[in-house]
Amino acid sequence: MTSHAITSIEPAASRWPSMLPVIAVLVLAALGLLSSDYIVTVLGFAFIYTIFCTGLNFFMGYTGQASFGQSAFAAIGGYGSAILCTDYGWEPLLALLVTMAISGVAAVVVGYPTLRLRGHYLAMATFALGLIVYEISIEWTSLTQGYMGYSGVPPLGIAGYELLTVKHQLVALVVLALFGIGVASRLRQSRFGRALAAIAGSEQAATALGINIARYKLIAFVIAALYASAAGSLFSHFIGFISPEVFGTTMVVQSFAMLYLGGIGTTWGPLVGAIVVSVLPEALRGLKEMQDIAYTAILILILIFAPRGMAGLSVLFKWPNRPTKGGA
Repeated sequence: MTSHAITSIEPAASRWPSMLPVIAVLVLAALGLLSSDYIVTVLGFAFIYTIFCTGLNFFMGYTGQASFGQSAFAAIGGYGSAILCTDYGWEPLLALLVTMAISGVAAVVVGYPTLRLRGHYLAMATFALGLIVYEISIEWTSLTQGYMGYSGVPPLGIAGYELLTVKHQLVALVVLALFGIGVASRLRQSRFGRALAAIAGSEQAATALGINIARYKLIAFVIAALYASAAGSLFSHFIGFISPEVFGTTMVVQSFAMLYLGGIGTTWGPLVGAIVVSVLPEALRGLKEMQDIAYTAILILILIFAPRGMAGLSVLFKWPNRPTKGGA
């Protein structure tokens, strides 16, 4: 085979590994559409959490910072969409975009002073943010209706057309999740992403390179807030109901489990982790009393044998080295 033929094959072959996750997601979604509405709902939750964890991964994985308060922005998105659509008759897509903008502004206001902290102090400050918003959602009953929550939130839709079935909504959630991952991946590969990687490696070295640490941290924090807000809005439209319990510490724990099991700092880690943590309990439901034990054991085994997350196992599927242009 000539060197010209080899070089023409290489680009096509090198694209296959990057396409495998997308193909796997589409196959999983197709299988879900052929299943019951309950399975579709479980997968829907997984893809909503994928969006949430993609934003969290942007701040924690790409920037190397700690945040336990992203649930606050998910609450803004969820309640914002519920209130605007239920009380004022807004279009779901418009409500989602507006609440994302509100969350972005809130992230700037909160992040500007908070991100001056580091390490455990930053983690505790963001955790306090999540707790404050959670308590507000409970106590401000005139706005949030407290534990009663908001019901009757319309499903996803645009221009008066609504996705009335959970299967139609699942298709939309898959598209939005892949779009969110694609945007995060492009940002990571950009000059901005390389600056974040430098901050994650060493803030002192990044400062020596002329990188404005505070500004880049704040931008990453805002991006994570936008993803969290979108996930909160999608949750309210997907379920048709929203309440404070959704945005409590359970969301924090689940999102961290998804991120670390999937692979923090990887492109597809949030998706892999979200699917595993969402689907695995359902797969083990037949074990009854042993379900929680089996679930915990599997998670521990994953952490032991895949310490970089399940997405880190993608090296096993890389194509073997091919001859270079000058090779035989």
